[in-house]
Amino acid sequence: MLGRGKTGSGKTIAFAVPMVARLGTSLAGGKRRAGRPLGLILAPTRELVTQIARTFEPLADAYGLKVTTIFGGINQKRQVDALRAGVDIVVAAPGRLEDLMKQGFVHLDAVEITVLDEADHMADLGFLPVVTRILDKTPRGGQRLLFSATLDNGVDKLVKRYLENEVLHSVDEANSPVAAMTHHVFLTDDADTKFELVRTLASGTGRRILFMRTKHHAKKLAKKLTAAGIPAVDLHGNLSQPQRDRNLAAFGDGSVKVMVATDVAARGVHVDDIELVVHVDPPMEHKAYLHRSGRTARAGSEGDVVTIALPGQMDDLGKLLRRAEIRVTPQQVTPASPSVTALVGQVAAYVKPEAMPVTAQGGGRSQGANAQRKRAAREDRAAAGTQPTGQGAAGAAAAASRMSPPRHRAGTVRAARRRRRRTRRSRVRVSPAARRRRARSARHPLGPRRSSPCASGAWSRRTAAHAPTGARRAEPRAPRRRRPRTLPGCGAVTDFARGRTRG
Repeated sequence: MLGRGKTGSGKTIAFAVPMVARLGTSLAGGKRRAGRPLGLILAPTRELVTQIARTFEPLADAYGLKVTTIFGGINQKRQVDALRAGVDIVVAAPGRLEDLMKQGFVHLDAVEITVLDEADHMADLGFLPVVTRILDKTPRGGQRLLFSATLDNGVDKLVKRYLENEVLHSVDEANSPVAAMTHHVFLTDDADTKFELVRTLASGTGRRILFMRTKHHAKKLAKKLTAAGIPAVDLHGNLSQPQRDRNLAAFGDGSVKVMVATDVAARGVHVDDIELVVHVDPPMEHKAYLHRSGRTARAGSEGDVVTIALPGQMDDLGKLLRRAEIRVTPQQVTPASPSVTALVGQVAAYVKPEAMPVTAQGGGRSQGANAQRKRAAREDRAAAGTQPTGQGAAGAAAAASRMSPPRHRAGTVRAARRRRRRTRRSRVRVSPAARRRRARSARHPLGPRRSSPCASGAWSRRTAAHAPTGARRAEPRAPRRRRPRTLPGCGAVTDFARGRTRG
């Protein structure tokens, strides 16, 4: 079956109720076994996996079923332990599920119902090959359901390959906007006025989500808003799972009213009473616009969606809105415009940002307990004007040298380490045969050989006039006859036998 509906229309509960009702009764074809679930739900993001599991848990508890989540970004031990203990329904992200399948912790040969939520988004993220390999492991006669707000792109390939006699249930059109959602497009002149407009829109008392295109900009904007007295949290792919959970919990319980997120929060994240969604950076495609906007006006409530654009972005934004079938007239606004103040409503009180704790960075001073005790003892002796017992003038001088700031000694040690590293790098590995040749050349009465391909003879030696008295040979050794060769980097041919160079 293929299901399509508006964002926030209850697609998750639509497949959760019949799935639990079937697996929790005598209709289920098997019993709970370790690593062999009866139901499988695939979702593209960790947040959506957690959201779906939270919807399933109260229903599964009523039937005595066990539900577990599988996703990356955390240690897999808890997930493996849950699979070994036996589960009935697994809600998973494709990547980590495939890893556990390869390790032999989970097998899908007993799955009766498979659900793909946000199937088109998984195709857009490149999960289609992984999803294909996972579905190949499920029984061919099982029931398969695909749910999403839009059904296009790679979903057609999944439908043709894995669904038999499929039925499409659609409660509205693919690009149907929510009737209770009001759209606005605000134009600004430059980046400075844009930030002031964003700060004004974020200053209200209600919950609001600001969408950015990149993780770096989302983190930066959250910090700037917090510094301006508007507490904000960020949500993007660079955060660990505990950080994501903590930020989502702070936004959900109302301790923080503003969330700055990337498209990772555009699907499946449900928080009640979000009154405003702001596209600080317009999305790349119309589907992302619909899913971002769907964080407000959920379950019949009302909400506003604001898109902020610079003059150079209007052409692309117009095409995007036409594809999403959104008709809205752009407005040139400032932070004090009536349309902006109407959306802000009551302004929240200023919250002084907490000072970041300053951590000592060493600087050559040890921070260990033993070093701190010695340092305190020295300071006490210095304050009392006494010296350690048994010290004369020499002892006092030695103690003074020991009491000198340790950073000088640390600097000396670092310089010595650098010298040793330079010495090691300067050493050249020489073969034993080359060392023997160098030793024989050094003992020669005419001095060591000097390599010079263009000199007369194969090797040039010091002249006989500089040879020491009693030398065994007064004349240089006759050069060996060698085959002419071309020098690298030049076209000249050197004739070593005759001692001259031919062009």
